[in-house]
Amino acid sequence: MEISTDRLVIRDWTPDDAEAALRIYGSADVTHWLTPAMDRVGDLAAMRSVLHAWQESQPNLLTPRGRWAVVRKDDKEVVGGLGIRLLPPFEDDLELSWQLAPEAWGNGYATEAGSALVDWAFTQDTDELFAVARPKNTRAIAVAERLGMRWVGETSKYYGLNLQVYRIRHNDLSAGW
Repeated sequence: MEISTDRLVIRDWTPDDAEAALRIYGSADVTHWLTPAMDRVGDLAAMRSVLHAWQESQPNLLTPRGRWAVVRKDDKEVVGGLGIRLLPPFEDDLELSWQLAPEAWGNGYATEAGSALVDWAFTQDTDELFAVARPKNTRAIAVAERLGMRWVGETSKYYGLNLQVYRIRHNDLSAGW
């Protein structure tokens, strides 16, 4: 899968992305906020292993699930990652997630990429997507709101963490929320 926006390309991860991915998933500023809780990736070899695992699992996931790299068009730099996966208890609810390298924060990339992925997911027989954020993760909450997601409550049922829950439904897009 490849999705293009004005400034970004969303595509599958490749082994060549390991250094850029390490700038994202090796940053405590990023991993501190992730759900489920994740230790930062410690080195390039570990990041290669993570990318390999993501690549191996991708063909076996039911659409629209997966993990993708977010690449800036102008310099071909990987600036982030996106994912859609099942939320615990892993039955129905699909979670949209985004992670950006700290040096890419504040440019609207998460919203631009996330919006494109939401649009694509809704062409894949998906009716709704959720995002979860730790209560003090104001950046993630702001992105969820800019994506048109609505706050539906707070819960600790996902990942054993106290999280804010946001949701967008396919009908929300057509209603112009």
